[in-house]
Amino acid sequence: MPWFAAFLRRARRLRPVFPIFVLLIQHVDLTCHTRGLTRSTNIMPNHVDSPKPECHHSARTVGWLGCSIVWVVISLSQVLEEHTALDASDRQWLEALTGEWQLLADTSFSDLVLWLPDCADENVFWAGAQIRPLTGPTALADDVVGDDVSYDPEALVTCAFLSREISATSDHRLMAGIPVDVMAVPVVRHGKVIAVVERHTNQMGLRAPGALEDTYLAVADVLTSMLHRGMFPLDPPSDPVSSPRVGDGMMWVAPDGMITFASPNVISALRGLELSGDIQGEKITSLAPELVDEFTRTVEAGNEGRSFKPVEVTVEGPQAAVRMRVISLDSDGVFVAALVLVRDVTTVRERERQLVNKDATIAEIHHRVKNNLQTVAALLRLQSRRLTNPEGKEALADAMRRVQSIAAVHEILSRGFDEDVDFDAIADRILVMVGDVAASSGRVSAIREGSFGMVPGEWATSLSLVMTELTQNAIEHGLAMGGGSVIVHVERHADGELLMQIIDDGAGLPEGFDPTKTSSLGLSIVTTLISDLGGSFALTNGAGHGAVATVRVGMPFHL
Repeated sequence: MPWFAAFLRRARRLRPVFPIFVLLIQHVDLTCHTRGLTRSTNIMPNHVDSPKPECHHSARTVGWLGCSIVWVVISLSQVLEEHTALDASDRQWLEALTGEWQLLADTSFSDLVLWLPDCADENVFWAGAQIRPLTGPTALADDVVGDDVSYDPEALVTCAFLSREISATSDHRLMAGIPVDVMAVPVVRHGKVIAVVERHTNQMGLRAPGALEDTYLAVADVLTSMLHRGMFPLDPPSDPVSSPRVGDGMMWVAPDGMITFASPNVISALRGLELSGDIQGEKITSLAPELVDEFTRTVEAGNEGRSFKPVEVTVEGPQAAVRMRVISLDSDGVFVAALVLVRDVTTVRERERQLVNKDATIAEIHHRVKNNLQTVAALLRLQSRRLTNPEGKEALADAMRRVQSIAAVHEILSRGFDEDVDFDAIADRILVMVGDVAASSGRVSAIREGSFGMVPGEWATSLSLVMTELTQNAIEHGLAMGGGSVIVHVERHADGELLMQIIDDGAGLPEGFDPTKTSSLGLSIVTTLISDLGGSFALTNGAGHGAVATVRVGMPFHL
């Protein structure tokens, strides 16, 4: 029943009457894919003559006029996986294409749709991705990702795929009453067509012809040719945040380096570099000396028939900063021009400088806190020397080590601008520090097994205090006067759990020992801190001899 499938495809475009239509067929079992909408029914399969891979879409079901409606969010990778037989290299290429094709959409004032050949039937194509221009009105009001073109020999997608040549309409098509020009560009890679990119240009909203529009379209023609020959997308790709876009500003530079066109936004951006007036006819290298080497290599590569990788440079002046991206344009193997996209990044650079100043201020604060804590530790050490009471001296020594462990954290934080810290460096400093306790306890070896990795700064202080208390207790109470070894064993798990075990080979815990009922200040500190971190703590005897303190923290530490 091909007529019924065609009727469904047209009916879904009639938004006002579509709810009534759904009510009429809600008791019929049919599978029809709509733009962003899937309805479960079963009058006919998708393609009777061509079995398709089973589809598994992530969806949510909602009630609508008594019907069951499933809204589907479809990605390019999902369409590639479910409906095509392309290899990993071609898939990666198409993923890169959709990351860069905003440039083509903007210069051609067109909506772009990526059509992918079905894995079992070359007469069926699936819409894998879609993008709209930022420089003009859209020609496609609906989202077509997930739709298919089936058994339509007159479709431009089919013509372009089979002929391996660019196909275009000779007159305007009417889409929802709007004249639209359509062009289908086969993407040829390694001698085969892996996809078709369809351009839809809204002629009603097309801007009046002018130098800017003509240059945009000239760039689009070259990019379309490069796309057809597998030379687009560009590598390395642009940065989605910092790279210039077409709307930011654009220059067309001839092979001899002469600027033949500069958009108004370019003139405004360069004014901050103390470059004013008409720059057309000027050499690009005289305006931006930073581009001399890059542009020379671009021209040499183009003249030799090689594509040159896009380059980006930032030109800074006394009061402004401009980011430029140079793209080599190739037409049928001949270097025709360089497209230079220009973006005024003065505000961005100012914010970056402010962030650097902020980071430097934070680092200075950590440095001063560390110095103050070391001063407190020194005062505690001096005070302990004046005491004759052994219990008082021991209490001050414990307090001094706690202060020193916190100071170690702030010292590490003062050395970098990252919010995370390398806790291995802190742990090693703590082991050296608590090793001083062993001076009166015989020969003691304190080592670390495993790596803590990067730990968020807000948790580093608590973790350092926990480690200090447990290693200190292991040396003072576990090993007593006999000496021995203390091992800090660390494991990082993929689920974010951190396991830390303090293992000693001493006498072990006394019979009936309960860490929850002890009056030890150190264990009370450990229990409180681990509870704050949402972790667990256990103190048990080892398998042979000695004791094992086990800490598990289920925090989202960075691996």
